[in-house]
Amino acid sequence: MDNRGFLDLIISLLPGLLPKEKIVMINSFVHEEELYLETTAYIEEILNRKLDRCWDMLEYRNKADKIDTICRMRSMKWVSWSSKKYPPLLREIYDPPAVIYYRGELPDPEKSMLGMVGTRKPSPEAGTQAYNIAYGVGCKGISVVSGLALGIDSMSHRGNLASGVPGYAVLGSGIDEVYPASNRQLAKQILDFGGAILSEYPPGVPPSKWSFPARNRIISGLSRSVIIVEAPEKSGALITANFALDQGKDLWTASTGINGRNMLYDRRGTMKLAEDGAEIIFSEKDVFNKWNLSIEDTGYEVSAEKDARKDIVSSMADFLKIEV
Repeated sequence: MDNRGFLDLIISLLPGLLPKEKIVMINSFVHEEELYLETTAYIEEILNRKLDRCWDMLEYRNKADKIDTICRMRSMKWVSWSSKKYPPLLREIYDPPAVIYYRGELPDPEKSMLGMVGTRKPSPEAGTQAYNIAYGVGCKGISVVSGLALGIDSMSHRGNLASGVPGYAVLGSGIDEVYPASNRQLAKQILDFGGAILSEYPPGVPPSKWSFPARNRIISGLSRSVIIVEAPEKSGALITANFALDQGKDLWTASTGINGRNMLYDRRGTMKLAEDGAEIIFSEKDVFNKWNLSIEDTGYEVSAEKDARKDIVSSMADFLKIEV
């Protein structure tokens, strides 16, 4: 454990600060002793606002030490904003997390990733398209980033894993609190394939209503481009869309989110995105074209196509609640 990173970990735990304010604090202190000795007035000066509380720095140092010990004991890791290992695209966003906790291996900074999110209750055709696009880009070695939620997130993860590439899931809870519980096996598969489960929340933090919108900025921050596959008028996926636009990322919608045939599903969110100018993705070939990639095979193949087909049938059954 390096001292610089441990200082970042302490700062990340200080309550009452916005993510960007924690980065200001990280940039303002080099040694732990400085943090303990500086006055509240100085901290208010560098943050340019009044604090609504005073911190017992020893308390938060002890909390940081406990979290670091728990991580080492339970095969969890963390990386601070100051570390060279911190994902470079995430570092560039307006409000990056001061610390990222993860299980598995961080994504290769030299490889672009695709964010894919959408409704938890998708139409069958949207679920299938999410799987197919994620599988198709995976066959070119492109990893998908999503949120491990039911519906579109799960289908995107499953399709990408079927191609044999590592996948990445960002949680709105601690990385030891996989939510929903029904996706624990999917989380294990992501780790088994060399990917990672990531979160800005320390171990033991349960999911909450406010944590999911915050985690969406990390999904888009890690991604080169983001596809909103299908989303109703009021959807958390649209929060991801707003973050993607704010971060200057490509924002696309999937064709089934615009012109799906089944009128029982609410697509007003993705339809509005298209009306506002989001480009429409029909297949993985559209992603390749927008990223200027050749569509020739690069060697990333599923060993047995029938296994992939079996997987998609089983995956569809998960959210359709049917037996296969």
